[in-house]
Amino acid sequence: MKFTSPGLDGVPDRMVLMPGGRCAFVELKAPGKKLRPLQEKRRTQLEALGFLVYCIDRAEMIGGVLDEIQST
Repeated sequence: MKFTSPGLDGVPDRMVLMPGGRCAFVELKAPGKKLRPLQEKRRTQLEALGFLVYCIDRAEMIGGVLDEIQST
């Protein structure tokens, strides 16, 4: 799902919802691009709340990320 949070910049742009109530946040980046400092801060905040957060910059990463979300 495309995720937007009005009034809170730097949040990941996708929310992944899986069977069994599994949820994770994903930031999609161009190849080789990294999270900006504010995005790193939001990642840390979400992880502190117990959420999984991923940054994907290559299409071949998607399957591994989905497998990890399902197995967590």
